[in-house]
Amino acid sequence: MRKIRIAQIGINRYSHGPELFFTLKQHPDVFDLVGYALVEDERETCAQKIKDFYGGSPELSLEEILEDESIEAVTVETDEIHLFKYAQMAADHNKHIHMEKPGSQSHADFEKLIETMKRTKKVFHVGYMYRYHPLIVETVERARRGELGQILSVEAQMSRHDRREGREWLGAFKGGMMFYLGSNMLDVVMRILGEPTRVIPLNAASGADGVESEDFGFAALVYPHGTSLVRTVSGEVGGGDRRHIVVCGTKGTVEIHPIEEEYPTPTWECMYTSEAHEKVLNEQGKVTRATKRSEPFQRYSAMITSFAAMVRGEIENPYTLSYEAALYRTLMKCCDAEEM
Repeated sequence: MRKIRIAQIGINRYSHGPELFFTLKQHPDVFDLVGYALVEDERETCAQKIKDFYGGSPELSLEEILEDESIEAVTVETDEIHLFKYAQMAADHNKHIHMEKPGSQSHADFEKLIETMKRTKKVFHVGYMYRYHPLIVETVERARRGELGQILSVEAQMSRHDRREGREWLGAFKGGMMFYLGSNMLDVVMRILGEPTRVIPLNAASGADGVESEDFGFAALVYPHGTSLVRTVSGEVGGGDRRHIVVCGTKGTVEIHPIEEEYPTPTWECMYTSEAHEKVLNEQGKVTRATKRSEPFQRYSAMITSFAAMVRGEIENPYTLSYEAALYRTLMKCCDAEEM
């Protein structure tokens, strides 16, 4: 198996750059990890993460990564507001790109990036958290096969309890929490139902502790046969434990909860398990109930090894540029940021 020569651009304060770098290091048979570059003000804002995750790995300049033709792939992991800027630089240098979700909030920058990736024919892979979650993948496939009948709605909630500093940071984005975490849930809804006919954004600033950012995210997604919802709140006590997805069809309902339950390991590996609870009509029209618990899984391992397989040409990226464009377009509607 050919190893992928790869480097990371950026770290980010509140997303998954350090965890992804750790995962790259855990797969030396798949990746030749060259090192990382710090951009913007990350040396100051991410000092502890640099110490915890990047010790012993070479620090390179941005130019060293971009100009080295032997580095065929990069992970772009800056703060969200800078993602398109550095992904475009990598695209202009003919790199395969794994980019932290969802990007920044400039339509023009996104369209330019997509057009560049079309031209170079390199892999563009976006790190939405639950694209490789085993029970979510299984449920999406069952829904697409029609096993749950006509899908009436998908209800997806992903909240947490943030300190004031994190909730203030959400003010960098129109839509705040909807942009930051709601994007993961929107991705799940659209994998099942596609692009909605109408989006009703209902985001708000809770005002708790005087924070004015939109830390309460809610959007209704209107489809021909029903309405789905995405809810994400930054100040919900116990919100991380209450995350769940409900897929409701005419032949059955599946609820995934907990989406992630931490699985203890001797080292830091982001290992989790999950449960799916289903109620399905059998051939006699009676409801059968079942619960399935996943085997322990590492959140980022399947994500990044699948990216490597795409770069090697072994598999095609199921998330096409057209899908990414539709997802981004819908997310901007959910954030009430269509004109940005």
